[in-house]
Amino acid sequence: MNQDKIVITQYYPKYAEQTVRMWRDSKEQAIGRKEIHSFENHVYFLKHILAEQYQIDLAIIDGKVVGMAAYNDREISQFYIHIDYQGIGIGQLILEKVKAQSSGRLTLYTFEINKKAQRFYEKHGFEIIGRGHENEENLPDIQYEWVEKDFKL
Repeated sequence: MNQDKIVITQYYPKYAEQTVRMWRDSKEQAIGRKEIHSFENHVYFLKHILAEQYQIDLAIIDGKVVGMAAYNDREISQFYIHIDYQGIGIGQLILEKVKAQSSGRLTLYTFEINKKAQRFYEKHGFEIIGRGHENEENLPDIQYEWVEKDFKL
């Protein structure tokens, strides 16, 4: 994939349905079960809750949403890459922007069952700091933290 074709941009509501479709497909593949919320509720959550609480960036190729991250300067709330576009550097591009805009320290959760995500985060400097967080899916998860090399508490 030519990374010149990948555009990282802020979320706009016109991309809501595309973003949710990509998010749901990616999550369902990662955890092996269907999303528990309806599509409509998921779109509402993105537009009216997530977008008000977090910065959301999208990765777009030829008008198609292929990745997303919802974050603030301390945590990544959501991070998904389209199932057909994983492993080609899109996640790294988004993560570099998130790290650059962070406080120098980021935490996130991923499902224990999602080995691909664990490899990705560990490759990019995240370390396990906790396990067993409660979530709507009732699946065990792992809490990760990334700390910039010269970060001072």
